[in-house]
Amino acid sequence: MLRSIAENTDDPGLRERCHVALETSAQFRGARSATGQAEGLIASSLRRTIYDAQRKTALPGKLLRGEGAKPVADVAAGEAYDGAGITYDFYSNVYGRNSVDGRGLPLDSTIHYGLHYTNALWNGRQMIYGDGDGKLFNRFTESLDIIGHELTHGVTQHTAALVYQDQSGALNEHFSDVFGILVKQYALKQTAAKSDWLIGAGIFTNAVHGAAVRSMKAPGTAYDDKLLGKDPQPAHMRHYQTMSADNGGVHVNSGIPNHAFYLAATLLGGKAWTVAGRIWYDALTTLLKSRATFRDCARATVTAASARFGAHSEPERAVVEAWKQVGIDLGAIVTAGPRLAIADFEPPAAAAELPPFEHRPRRRVAK
Repeated sequence: MLRSIAENTDDPGLRERCHVALETSAQFRGARSATGQAEGLIASSLRRTIYDAQRKTALPGKLLRGEGAKPVADVAAGEAYDGAGITYDFYSNVYGRNSVDGRGLPLDSTIHYGLHYTNALWNGRQMIYGDGDGKLFNRFTESLDIIGHELTHGVTQHTAALVYQDQSGALNEHFSDVFGILVKQYALKQTAAKSDWLIGAGIFTNAVHGAAVRSMKAPGTAYDDKLLGKDPQPAHMRHYQTMSADNGGVHVNSGIPNHAFYLAATLLGGKAWTVAGRIWYDALTTLLKSRATFRDCARATVTAASARFGAHSEPERAVVEAWKQVGIDLGAIVTAGPRLAIADFEPPAAAAELPPFEHRPRRRVAK
C-alpha cells in the first residue's frame, strides 16, 4: 500500500514519508525475527506501560502511564493502554494464554513514534504506534483490530515462528488478521454474522476512497483509491500472486487464508472465537512449522478441528469446506490424533462477564 502511494503521488514529502515508513518497518520486522523466543520468569498478571516517543525514534521514550495508574490526557495513550488490555484479556479468558509469550510478558507500547509515521508494529519486544500523516492515515491506536493484529505477531513469534516470506509470511499476516478481528468481535460481543470483517476500519482519513486496510469477507474490495491503488488481495488460489515485493506478497496473498477463516466462521455461526478461533489457535500454537504453506495450514486446521471437536464433526466439515472454497481441496482427508478435552463451545464464564468495549469518538491528538 505504501509503495503504491509512493509511486502514485506527486507530493515529494508524502513520497519520502512512505519510503521512511517502509524502511523503518522492514528494519523492525528483521529485528522481530532475530529476537525469537526468549526464556524468562513467568509473570501472573497484566502489566502495561505506555511511553511517548515525542515524535522521535528513540525507544521506549518518556514514561506516560504504568499498569493501574490513572488515565492521562493523551488520547492515544488511553487507546494503546486499553487496546493492550482488551487483547490480553481476550487471549487469557478465551484461550488461557498468559500474554503474547504465554509467560506473562509485559506489554510495553510507544506512541507518537517518529514524525507522521504511518504504521503500527510489534518489534519483537514491544508495540510501536505512529500518528499517521493526517492526510491519508489517522493515528493507528484508533483501531482495536490493528492493536490485536500487531500483538498477535508476538504470539506467532513465540509459537509457530512463521518465516516472514512467501506463503509462511502470508500465514504470519493471516493469523494476525484472524485474531485481530476476533479481538474486536470479542470486545463488541459480536457474532460472526454481525461483524464487518474489516481490518483497520477508520484508519483512513476521509480523503481516501476506502473502508479499511483489508476485508476478510471480500478480499480485494477494502479500498480503491487514486493514490493507494486498488486493494490487491485475492480470495482464491487461482488468483495467487507470485511477486518479489512485500516479502513475496505477504500482505497480498494473506487474503486467501483470511477468506477461508471467514467462511469457516460464518458456516459455523455464533461467536467466531469459540470454535473457528479455537481451531486456528490450536493450529498456530501446536501444529504449524515455521515454513508452513497454505496447504499445511489447511491440514493443520482440519487436524485441530478433528482433535478438539471430533472426526467428521460439524467444525471439521466446515473447515474442510472453507478451504475448498478458496481453492485448497484436501480431498478425502483422514484426520487422526487424540481428541482434546472440552466442556462446550463457549469461552469461560469470566469472558462473558467482561463489559463491552466502547469505541471512542475520534479526536485529534494535541500537537
